[in-house]
Amino acid sequence: MDWGMQSRMSRLIPPTTGKGFFLAIDHGYFLGPTSKLERPGAAVAELTPIVDALFVTRGVLRSAIPAESTPNVILRVSGGSSIVGGNLENEHLLVTAEEAIRLDVAAVGVSVFIGSEYESQTLNNLAKAVNEFERYGIPVMAVTAVGKELEKRDARYLALASRICAELGARVVKTYYTENFEVITESCPVPVVIAGGPRTDDALEVLSFVRDGIDRGAIGVNLGRNIWQHYDPVGMAKALRAVIHENADPGDAIHLVAPPQVQD
Repeated sequence: MDWGMQSRMSRLIPPTTGKGFFLAIDHGYFLGPTSKLERPGAAVAELTPIVDALFVTRGVLRSAIPAESTPNVILRVSGGSSIVGGNLENEHLLVTAEEAIRLDVAAVGVSVFIGSEYESQTLNNLAKAVNEFERYGIPVMAVTAVGKELEKRDARYLALASRICAELGARVVKTYYTENFEVITESCPVPVVIAGGPRTDDALEVLSFVRDGIDRGAIGVNLGRNIWQHYDPVGMAKALRAVIHENADPGDAIHLVAPPQVQD
């Protein structure tokens, strides 16, 4: 691994802990103005110093994230379909390596849709991204997306998808937490980070599945809605950081999150 690649990977996964805490705010690329992310810059201003990297599109990075906040950036480089279109899986590579270098990113992210009509296309997107971005020392994170077919989120499917992504050259794989999560991590030769899954205000539930996922081999998370849609996003981020980087127990970390407001 050359020096540039090592440097970027260490920005994402600090060697002091070997863990990574990524904040996903790329949802608008197919969902539009998602609730609580209508003003992305304001939504993440207090969260950026807590996390290790932002997973973001170039448009939001340029227009809403101040350069002086110096975030580590994982740039989403695939897309081209929307929630109101015919097929979420019909993605292409949209960003060049030149653009990524100009934006000073630490890594790029590409979605793949294993088992879908567009499996070959999205796997080719990943391979092309590895070919192009690694030439400049930029690591590629593969996202094992499932579109609207949520029933695919089981260990056997996600292990297959994650291994294929690693085989094609991804340096990091983002995938969903599921039962028997070790089936995924033990067969994937590159670091695995946990995707967010369904949104919930139950902070202990989130902290618990993150703790279990890390205990079963994940090196961290790439969460979004369960942080910035939470009623206490800063507390949630601090609690997750304690679990990820300080090996905290969820029962202890939960005290960093404000208690739910009692409704009249």
